[in-house]
Amino acid sequence: MPRAARSGPPRLDDVSKRIIELLQDDGRASYATIAKAVGLSEAAARQRVQRLLESGVMQIVAVTDPLNVGFTRQAMIGIRVSGELAPAADALAGLAQVAYVVTTAGSFDLLCEVVCEDDDELLDLVGREIRTLPGVVSTETFVYLKLNKQHYNWGTR
Repeated sequence: MPRAARSGPPRLDDVSKRIIELLQDDGRASYATIAKAVGLSEAAARQRVQRLLESGVMQIVAVTDPLNVGFTRQAMIGIRVSGELAPAADALAGLAQVAYVVTTAGSFDLLCEVVCEDDDELLDLVGREIRTLPGVVSTETFVYLKLNKQHYNWGTR
C-alpha cells in the first residue's frame, strides 16, 4: 500500500524500536554502535535511522536547559477559543517563543508551552500576540517556578 494511503502511525518492527530507544538514551550514538546493538551492518543502520527521520517518527535534537542559554521565563498558557481551533493553533505554532501547542479537552481548548528571555517578553507575547489572535477568548498563564522533570526516553510500544 502506498505510504500516503496508510492511516495511523507507521508500523515499527523490533529493530526500528530498538534504534529509537538507543537514540533516546544517547542521541549521539554512532551508526557503528547502533548497528552492533541491533545486529545490522553500519550502512543498514544508517538507512534505518534516515527512514525514521524522513517519516517523522523521530527527530534528533539537542535539548537544552533554557536557563543556561539565556531564557529566564518558561510558562504554560491555557487558551480558550471561540469557533474553529485550527487557525488559532496554527498561529500559535508560528510564534518563535512557542515550544509546543496541543489541542485539549477540558477547561482549555489549547495549551502551549513558551520559552521567553524574561517577564517583559512573556507579557508582550501574551498581551500583544496570543490574546489578539482571531478566536481567542481568554488565556491563563502558568509561570514555571521550577522544572522538576523533563525527559524524552519513554521508549516505544
